[in-house]
Amino acid sequence: MKKTIFLAAYVAACGVVTANTDTLTLVRNLDEVIVNAPVAQVTNNYASLSNEQLNRSNVGQNLPYLLSTTPALIATSDDGLGVGYTYFRIRGTDHTRINMTVNDVPLNDSESQTVFWVNMTDMSSSMSSIQVQRGVGSSTNGSASFGGSINMQTYGKQMTAVDDSVSHVTLGFNGGMYNTFREMLSANIVLPNQWQANARFSKVNSDGFLYRTASDLYSYYGDLGWYGSHTQVVARFFGGSEKTGMGWDGVDHATAYGLNGADRRYNPAGEYTTTAIDGSDSTTYYPNQTDNYAQQHAQLTFNHRFTPQWLLSATAHYTHGAGYYEQYKRKKLSYWGLPYSHKAYGMYRKHLDNHFFGGVLTTRYISEPLDLQFGGAVNHYIGEHFGTLHYLEDTLVLPVNYEYYRNDAKKTDANIYAKANWRVINRGQEKLSLYADLQYRYVRYERNGVNDEDMTNLPLEVNFHFFNPKAGLTYQNRGHLFSASFAIANREPNRNNYKENVLFDAVTGDYVGLPHAERLYDYEVGYTYSHSRFALGANLYFMDYDNQLVLTGEYNDVGAYKTKNVKDSYRMGVELTAGVKIFDWLRWDGNLVASRNKILNYHQYVDLYDNQNDWNWIGQDSVVGTTTIAFSPSITALSLFTFDVADFTATIQTSVVGKQYLDNTEDENASMRAYSTTNINLQYLLPVKLEIRLLCQVNNIFNAKYANNGGAEASRFADGSRCCWYYAQAGINVHAGFNITF
Repeated sequence: MKKTIFLAAYVAACGVVTANTDTLTLVRNLDEVIVNAPVAQVTNNYASLSNEQLNRSNVGQNLPYLLSTTPALIATSDDGLGVGYTYFRIRGTDHTRINMTVNDVPLNDSESQTVFWVNMTDMSSSMSSIQVQRGVGSSTNGSASFGGSINMQTYGKQMTAVDDSVSHVTLGFNGGMYNTFREMLSANIVLPNQWQANARFSKVNSDGFLYRTASDLYSYYGDLGWYGSHTQVVARFFGGSEKTGMGWDGVDHATAYGLNGADRRYNPAGEYTTTAIDGSDSTTYYPNQTDNYAQQHAQLTFNHRFTPQWLLSATAHYTHGAGYYEQYKRKKLSYWGLPYSHKAYGMYRKHLDNHFFGGVLTTRYISEPLDLQFGGAVNHYIGEHFGTLHYLEDTLVLPVNYEYYRNDAKKTDANIYAKANWRVINRGQEKLSLYADLQYRYVRYERNGVNDEDMTNLPLEVNFHFFNPKAGLTYQNRGHLFSASFAIANREPNRNNYKENVLFDAVTGDYVGLPHAERLYDYEVGYTYSHSRFALGANLYFMDYDNQLVLTGEYNDVGAYKTKNVKDSYRMGVELTAGVKIFDWLRWDGNLVASRNKILNYHQYVDLYDNQNDWNWIGQDSVVGTTTIAFSPSITALSLFTFDVADFTATIQTSVVGKQYLDNTEDENASMRAYSTTNINLQYLLPVKLEIRLLCQVNNIFNAKYANNGGAEASRFADGSRCCWYYAQAGINVHAGFNITF
């Protein structure tokens, strides 16, 4: 019996009643509940995925691709396969604006405000569940939720359908095209005196679809817990390491789409020209154009039930990350802080070393008519950034490992919140709940040192005080569910927002171009109807922004996109979901999201050049008026057929993404084509004593030639053409493997 994505969303959407009824039941058996797990309370723009659902098509791709059935979520990748650097957007909102937590502990990097999934490959194998909330959602810790939130729970005492009263081991292996391999070994160990442990180690390797984007990744997870009748104490350790070839430079339109016989796997990263003795030139590639990083997480959680109504959870955490990326490029010597303007090839590394630690506290009161929750967190971040120049194709003599810049940052993030859920009506099939959520958040960010892009000093000290209220209601009666909510969210700029836009006047002490904090007013109204054979749902949203930081389409030296504030903008749309059980062995589920994403009174100056060969500046033009926000398709859709016969299961998933603009000028010459991909997953559970599951995953079975990400220079040529780049994605690729549990 398979749970579909739609039914999972529906169950979570059934108001607070379903969620809280579960909670009331689980309170009687603390062994089965992690009391700090966040719960979606009001809105029906919500989905919950189990460990089984997450890993049904897990062949080594990072988590964003495993969440691709979520409405309005688009996954992207640098290497074209989703194994190396991967990202995602929800409702057109990029990953730096999505709040992500693990066991209620913030996962977003404090400065960049994103999560680099490549650092923790195959973490889905250690997740008991993931909740994906579109829109603002309920209060959680860490960065603001400006397009959605993803709340992850790692292994608990009961992590899978396998009986957790008996120790068991799972071995997983799969291999596929482009030398993609995933090996995974996990164990659940039952110990005496109410102790239990979980462990996992995963190794993922791939050449990547693009040349020289190979990934060499591993991750681990381990926990040890004591599960008493009233108290739990759990220590968790997880992390990973990655070495990936760079693929963030992108390619032109013809290459990305394979026009005129172009090689779609072409990757310009590390490319340079050498001249032979006879004067002939040849193209070669730097062999170690790579990104290298490792990250370790530690969490210690204490849960206690004082009475059947009162619960407390406290978590202390620490994260350490360190690494560098290495490049060989031709730059002006001034780029490395040297007092010369001529160009030369150099091999340099940009390093970071950061520490993140703090505590999270949650208290809950659960009764039949009323649930209350009080919580808060205090977290602190220390980050060091520095660059070293190891080789310079010039006559200059430099010290070994010459350090050409350094800057340090500190960030304190603290919040307190209170939530209340009142079941006004709770009789039979009729249920009415009201919900309120108030959060205060304080952020302090300090930065000192030299900017790595232009060698200017950028001392910075900013403080933010945010108040984030939320309210809503849910009404349920005989299969009908109506929900409505309103929320306000505030978000501080991230490191790149400051680094790319701010100039500091050392004489006056003033900042020029200081970005503003953003504010979002989120309105959501939803309705679903569930029948034994079918279900239908619709969710309307209007997200009204003040000073939204939008992507300009440009990016910096490391592929991070530049942004700027726009005063007035909005995202509005309808999210339709449907599911029907055609036969006992066949069902169909789907979703369709139609949206309008606009900037009002937009004004941008555009430089004009004669052509792409000479780049002679000939003047400026300007774009004024209402425009579409970059990377925000007006249509996304998904169709999912599930066949379930005896021990054989098959799914056919088709995803559609509409046209996207690469910047905010609404220029057809700077846009990305609409695309559609179809994936097939086949699984068979062998009828033997051991649990042996065979799987085969075929991605992009119709071999679509497409790109799912890109960018554009903020300039035009005399003929109207643009300088744009795209990230080509793999055509058809096949993977197969097995999981054995014993």
